[in-house]
Amino acid sequence: MKKIFILTGEPSGDRLASKVIGNLKKLNPNIEYLSVGGEHLKSIGIKSIYDLKEITYLGFTKVILNLFKINKKINQTVDIINDYNPDILFTVDSPDFTLRVAERVKKINLKIKTIHYVAPQVWVWREGRIKKIKNFIDHILLLFNFEKKYWNKEQVSCELVGHPLLDEREKTKIDLNQIIGKNKALISVFAGSRESEINILMPILLDFIELMNKKYNDMTYVFHSTKDFSELMQSYLQKSSLSNCEIISDDKIKFHILQKSVFAIAKSGTVSLEICNAKIPSIILYKMGLINFFILKMFVKTKFANILNFAANEEIIPELLQSNCNAKNIFEQVDSFLENPEKIKSQVEKVEKVLNTLKTDKSSSELASLSLLRFL
Repeated sequence: MKKIFILTGEPSGDRLASKVIGNLKKLNPNIEYLSVGGEHLKSIGIKSIYDLKEITYLGFTKVILNLFKINKKINQTVDIINDYNPDILFTVDSPDFTLRVAERVKKINLKIKTIHYVAPQVWVWREGRIKKIKNFIDHILLLFNFEKKYWNKEQVSCELVGHPLLDEREKTKIDLNQIIGKNKALISVFAGSRESEINILMPILLDFIELMNKKYNDMTYVFHSTKDFSELMQSYLQKSSLSNCEIISDDKIKFHILQKSVFAIAKSGTVSLEICNAKIPSIILYKMGLINFFILKMFVKTKFANILNFAANEEIIPELLQSNCNAKNIFEQVDSFLENPEKIKSQVEKVEKVLNTLKTDKSSSELASLSLLRFL
């Protein structure tokens, strides 16, 4: 029986991997799997060798403080993968962890095919990484068409599969009245999928909601969370005096909540694609520690944090970064959209044009799973 080891490094990668493997299971049920994964891979019956939270770190300083611990985890993972001896090592996103593991695995066993899904953002920083990566990755699955030129330049085997968050979703009916009150306008809030992101953004977002409540009395704010961090978010809500906030961690319900929302506020990341694909107006936020920010600023070469803005070469979706990421600025941005339907319409129309250039004919999970099959 053929074997695949799936290596993720955070909840978003776990989610992406589960879509691909879920589709691959339909194409070929006779494949054995083992992983470093989370709740999404677990839900389709894939065992993880340890809890994903053990390797989820954010920011340079936190990584530096945990270098010994991370290196020990990398060595442990490499040993288990080599003992498992898979036909394919399928690495997904989180390049600082997954690619370091892949490099060491390849040095020990050249026969293991290494396929990486979600290419490192070399258009943002460290384009020179490609020269090193091509020595130990056999094939790269790309999410965006503009990435190909970077990898083709170094003659790296690559393939455009598109982004899963742009795939068509099945439309099912769910009664949301039991979750949220009737006749309430919904605003979806995405505070991040990592503990440190949540700890930074939750106080700011709760202050923003306080400001909104002074002007709008018909809003419900739904925080979209992973199951791992719903309790952390709940602890922040309990400390506040807010009564018009909910936390949702069920993915099927989250999708319907988003579709019913009048607006979305999200930490910068891939979730922005899902928001845009649902045709919901939005703004994005990003804030990190000062030291981390200055380190990042030295290397980043793009002027936009949001992938849609980068693809359009225009700030279609407002970006509130670092010192601009505060309750007052978030309120003013959201308020300006809610008070101006034409502004909402303009953003949604511009976003749709950009999305059409990023979509593929088949679903990303189908194209990625077909690629894995070819390497088995």
